[in-house]
Amino acid sequence: MRTIEITETILRDAHQSLIATRMKTEDMLPVLGALDKVGYYSLEAFGGATFDVCLRYLKEDPWQRLRDLRAGMKNTRLQMLLRGQNLVGYRHYADDVVDAFVAKCAELGVDVFRVFDALNDIRNLERAVGRIKEAGKIVEGTISYTVSPFHTVEQFCGYAAKLKGIGADIICIKDMSGILTPDNAFQLISALKRDVGLPVHLHAHATSGMAPAVYFRAAQAGVDIIDCALSPFAGGSSQPATESMAMVFSGGEFQTRIDKTEMFRAAEMFEGVRQKYASILDPKVERTDNQILRHQIPGGMISNLLSMLKMQKAEHRLPEVLDEVVVVRKDLGYCPLVTPTSQIVGAQAVLNVLTGKRYAVFSKEVQQYVKGMYGKPPAEISPEIQARILKGAEPIPGRPADSLEPEMPAAREAVAVLGQGEEMAIAYAIFPQVTLDFLKEKDAESAGAVQ
Repeated sequence: MRTIEITETILRDAHQSLIATRMKTEDMLPVLGALDKVGYYSLEAFGGATFDVCLRYLKEDPWQRLRDLRAGMKNTRLQMLLRGQNLVGYRHYADDVVDAFVAKCAELGVDVFRVFDALNDIRNLERAVGRIKEAGKIVEGTISYTVSPFHTVEQFCGYAAKLKGIGADIICIKDMSGILTPDNAFQLISALKRDVGLPVHLHAHATSGMAPAVYFRAAQAGVDIIDCALSPFAGGSSQPATESMAMVFSGGEFQTRIDKTEMFRAAEMFEGVRQKYASILDPKVERTDNQILRHQIPGGMISNLLSMLKMQKAEHRLPEVLDEVVVVRKDLGYCPLVTPTSQIVGAQAVLNVLTGKRYAVFSKEVQQYVKGMYGKPPAEISPEIQARILKGAEPIPGRPADSLEPEMPAAREAVAVLGQGEEMAIAYAIFPQVTLDFLKEKDAESAGAVQ
């Protein structure tokens, strides 16, 4: 009987996928005791969009959230999602920002770092992975899974071998759109186990409805860990339900370490949390969406596209935009669609549809992408598009971050005048204006309280 480990995503990806990352720390803390007793491999609770949303919308200190989560989780590994050289932002940051951010996350209690790059460009992961290893933490080297004429089992295995070469302890397959089929999962995981030889962690979204079947077939291929979310925040564009998968892998050839009594207790506690956020839970994100098998846009990005179209009173043109996403993605070298490439491709598709002419207008991000500032695309960019954007210039030849000057000295100086230290300096380096707004609002609140 083989043990399938489970990572719980309810404190990060589950609510990021269903309620735009709006779960507050105050709603997490009362459930930590129960979560800590369930028997998870890890609890994903930091990174991704949480850092930005804490500062920008919830007006919470993300570093304090991490402290509080660590204090409440005595027996379970804390896990975070790190976008390689993008960290938790939307561009590449200088190496000194990467160093400072990773060191602070490790210091405050992150045990497992899932590190990915939207283009599967190994150069964009090397710095972060090196610093995580120096901190003595677990590295999940991640494959951003996608489907294209370029991406094959052999290609993914070659990339996984590079991840192992730079120090990955675990290989994660990140199926952010829910497009991995059971058979493809079996083939890929079998090859990774055979050719790379590291434990494999599978992350899938339930968007297309295939994820539970994918998880079972993955287990037959030798997967070691799967990502699930407790049922109040499971399904749709989130992960399969923890309770369901724990029962699937109970008995027969598989088992889990899950304490079902504690699991159901934690799920019941989150029912109340779900009710609190019911008003912002869009029914669309809970539905099965098989169109994603065609356009591959993750659920959260579709809501962003709708928002762009609504500003132009053109939300009825979403189907055209989704069709255009397929064309733009091909033109830009079949990039996997995950932050930030999903935003880059999606925004350009909107421009193409609204102007009525492809690439009549380029977004700044597309220009940076074609210039090579996000890394090397998986396949060749359309020569016609590249020539039109670069106007005869050549893409940068090296690692994007090599062209960036150190950013931490200026960040430290900017927050020092507000009486802040290293933590807010790191936040400022990643989100300058958002961090300043956050600090000014906190100062105003403090002044009001004193009066």
